[in-house]
Amino acid sequence: TLGLEEGEECGACWIEGAAILAAVLIVVLVTATIDYQKQFAFVRLTRSLHETNTKVVIRNGHQVSVIDDDIVVGDILSVNSHSLASIPADCVVLGPPVSGGLRMDESSLTGESALITKHPGDVVLSGTTAVQGSAKLVVIAVGTASVAGKIKAQVYESAEHDGEGLDGDEESPLFTKLEKIAKQIGLAGSAAALLSLVVNCIKGFAFGDENPKDVLIEYIVVAITVLAVAVPEGLPLAVTLALAFSSNKMMKEQNLVKHLDACETMGCATTICTDKTGTLTANKMTARAVYTNGTDFSCTDPAVSLGDFVKQSSDRPSQSTLDLISTLIAVDTMDETTLEIDTGGNVKSTSGNPTEVALLVLACSLGNNYQDIRQSTRGRTDKGELSEFLVEGKQIGFSSARKMMSWAVPRLEGGYRIYSKGASEVLIARCSHQLMKSSDGNYDEAAEINDDSRQDILGMGEVYARRGMRTLALAYRDLPDGVDFDAKSDSVLNADGSEALEVETDLTFVSLVGIEDPLRPEVPGAIVLCYEAGIDVRLVTGDSPNTAVSIAYQAGVLKDFHFTGNADEKIATNLKPNVLMEGKVFRRKVYRIDDDGNKEFDQTAFDKIWPHLRVLARSSPDDKLTLAHGLNQSTLFTDMSACRKLKKEDNIDVFPDRQVVAMTGDGTNDAPALKRADIGFAMGIAGTQIAKDAADIILLDDNFASIVTAAKWGRNVYASIQKFLQFQLTVNIAAVVTALVGSFAYAKSPLAAIQLLWVNLLMDALASLALASEPPTDALLKRDPVNRSKNIITRRMWGNMLGQATYQLVVIMFILFAGPEVFGLKPGHEVEREDNENSTHYTFIFNTFVWMQLFNEINSRSLEGDCNVFRGIHK
Repeated sequence: TLGLEEGEECGACWIEGAAILAAVLIVVLVTATIDYQKQFAFVRLTRSLHETNTKVVIRNGHQVSVIDDDIVVGDILSVNSHSLASIPADCVVLGPPVSGGLRMDESSLTGESALITKHPGDVVLSGTTAVQGSAKLVVIAVGTASVAGKIKAQVYESAEHDGEGLDGDEESPLFTKLEKIAKQIGLAGSAAALLSLVVNCIKGFAFGDENPKDVLIEYIVVAITVLAVAVPEGLPLAVTLALAFSSNKMMKEQNLVKHLDACETMGCATTICTDKTGTLTANKMTARAVYTNGTDFSCTDPAVSLGDFVKQSSDRPSQSTLDLISTLIAVDTMDETTLEIDTGGNVKSTSGNPTEVALLVLACSLGNNYQDIRQSTRGRTDKGELSEFLVEGKQIGFSSARKMMSWAVPRLEGGYRIYSKGASEVLIARCSHQLMKSSDGNYDEAAEINDDSRQDILGMGEVYARRGMRTLALAYRDLPDGVDFDAKSDSVLNADGSEALEVETDLTFVSLVGIEDPLRPEVPGAIVLCYEAGIDVRLVTGDSPNTAVSIAYQAGVLKDFHFTGNADEKIATNLKPNVLMEGKVFRRKVYRIDDDGNKEFDQTAFDKIWPHLRVLARSSPDDKLTLAHGLNQSTLFTDMSACRKLKKEDNIDVFPDRQVVAMTGDGTNDAPALKRADIGFAMGIAGTQIAKDAADIILLDDNFASIVTAAKWGRNVYASIQKFLQFQLTVNIAAVVTALVGSFAYAKSPLAAIQLLWVNLLMDALASLALASEPPTDALLKRDPVNRSKNIITRRMWGNMLGQATYQLVVIMFILFAGPEVFGLKPGHEVEREDNENSTHYTFIFNTFVWMQLFNEINSRSLEGDCNVFRGIHK
């Protein structure tokens, strides 16, 4: 065997090599096991979801139930909005036409929360949801041939947008830095090993009488020992354990981490690009303003319901008006739209048309139960004693031609009362009277509406629209016995130019309701924390500019200084240049056409826009992808004159490094951008499966505020790894110098490679867990993100490491050279060379070395040189 004398037996010499091999296996297997467990948990969640997604189809003339993955082209899909059916394939609506049509929520693809009515012959895209009506659809495309399938395929392509230059970095900032450190350590270790070999060869061959054949192998083994001592074998395991520990903690705080390195990457994030629907907002239409009796009641506090706000107002409407609004809403809404209300009167869950849900919630917050109103209204209920009179009621369903819906019910004194709701501009034009509060305020009276009053109502509708609200008008009319519900009006026309129904004219205006997709209550506070942490937030949505600006201002993405100085209203037209941009304008500015007619991304043009850009409205899915790519690749920070100009003229600070981009989203259309961003967040409840597949972290509670938690834990991971590096490299500096000195003095390292391997793997692995288990503090969010290019080892850390290593070396050198005399020990190099036994001297050195590392672990808790290294150790 190489390195043994003739006749010498190996004995236990195999242990060192086997231990090194075992170390490599441990690191690889632990990392692989943790990654597998994370991925398996996600796969199991996905599989259970797929098994519950079943649809009823007609195949070969038979009606069968199949899971979504088994649907094929030619199947006839039965869709019923009662189950809020998600469409798994591209389809075409079959005839005959159904009253009211099938209404689809396409927000997962377009970002628009407005429902789209589908008629026979219309295409229904995969990934959308049926929320009203029912229909039969013939499947025309499945898998990667469908719209959702194409997006999913794009997510999994190895080279995304090849040819458009939208490829980016693969490694996280942390692993890029660790790779750099590993190369530097490798070079330093190789240099130390080479130095040891050269010095020993010179000493042994030039100045000594050693036989090269006898000692060359020994010199090489010593040099390899020096190299082994220099390399921190435990670093990969320590990093993996730190990331795994943090990801498990994040899981308890509603962050499901799919990729371990995503923990740290979020800690370096400089920009969050977020969509609106379902992320900043609840994806739940809510009434936020009502105009009635000539008074506007606009509720701006997301934590207060509109009903409570109206009832608590000093100039609140009379109780009869509030009851009339509740009755009108309860009667003139579809049975498919329902609320589940608990015993405390709180809404637990909803289903059906989102706009009608908002109206029903308003009725409940005004103090009325819509179910009780329906069941006590003759001609409206199919339950209880009044169910036999249901045929006396008359429903006039919604149609896009009329842009309104009505329901007539019989009155006790004879005749009918017809309740109508619809587009504000349509319904107000049909009103001849409006409900006004009496002079004493105790009752209401219908006053004739004049041009000024009509303009006041229309003007208030425009105000609501500029705030990003959708407006609906509510009205009624009392009809005599024997009225002809099919009679046409001679003077009033529908929106499509056809003759209007006579019963839907000469109405009495009751109220104007402003409905919006409300901001999540916790979002403003979360965005404040993002800005304090140096993280910019940008809103990217398919909504109109005014809607986007309204939400962005409420959330805190837009501040007062983003608007022109004389702006009274916070609307899109009052913003400073480039703060808001529509998708078509954005695309025109950041793409250029080359000589061959191909579209090419223009980074220079993009760099002129993005420092100002806070809201991107009317955007397409590719706009979000372009934004993520452009921010990630921008090197604007290198142009010092441009940065100074931005600071002087617009008070904009440009982060002094490339951007680390986080992207949030829940829709199918968000998936490519989630994949392209440095860190992608998908919503666990409202998010589509494709978005979850593309994301790095899934927010289990759909809470934007959980992103702040992820950022805090990410920064804690980075700090924990810095602490471990400070601990680990102190070990290596002391060990390498000790090994070099020993090799120079005795051609033998006092610390064996197997001993340092034990320190690096076992002791350091436990040390990494101890340092990683310290909980994050709020102070982590009071500082700017760490630069991509900034060295993970700071100057202060170098001072700490060199100071501690110097202390350790003084102690070890004393024991190495003076120890035999002071403690009465035989020198270790003589024992191992002459007696071929393990020496007490070297064992003493190793024991002392280990104890110093254990105490240094406590010192390593501090990165900034704090005197009190025990601060917070009990937490």
